[in-house]
Amino acid sequence: MPPRGRRPAGGPDTREAVLAAARELFAERGYERTTIRAVAAAAGVDPALVHHHFGTKERLLAEAITLPISPEVVLDGVGADPDRLGPEIAERVILVWETQPDVRERMLAMLRSGISHERAAGLLRDLLGRTMLRGLGDLAAPDCPELRTSLVGTQLGGLMLGRYVLRVPGVADATPEQLIAAVGPVLQHYLRGDLGSSAVDKL
Repeated sequence: MPPRGRRPAGGPDTREAVLAAARELFAERGYERTTIRAVAAAAGVDPALVHHHFGTKERLLAEAITLPISPEVVLDGVGADPDRLGPEIAERVILVWETQPDVRERMLAMLRSGISHERAAGLLRDLLGRTMLRGLGDLAAPDCPELRTSLVGTQLGGLMLGRYVLRVPGVADATPEQLIAAVGPVLQHYLRGDLGSSAVDKL
């Protein structure tokens, strides 16, 4: 039987154990309700060791939600067929959530923390602005591209929140294929469709 108790400070897997525990707790509880002490307990280390490796809870959050896959990679090659832009984005993003639990958990940690903490919200905005939304801006119709790409981001963020956090009936129970079929045309409209003259005139 392996010895029980806390991990030694110099253990090679200590840092990753802390990050894994932090991701799980941030995803379950959000930023405000996740404490350094709780992360340390989940990782089996002394709280002082968490401070030693990461300094503050904000730094721990920033490292915990670093994505293992770049959104730019997920969207690479999207747009070859402008008429299928929305469905293709929906398919790629939703299948990543469904097949890569690590990516999903980090995104959930970011979403849940962003609801209650401005720093986490800023990290999420920065991630979207630097990667997915900026790349989609080149594919969107030329009128109000920022509004179009932001609508895509909020649609996908709301879908993730409803499916994995709130567990909204219907959305939580749907198959990935059903979600792709339902959301794809919405994203297509946001990116390439007519948003209405009033929306355009106000921007």
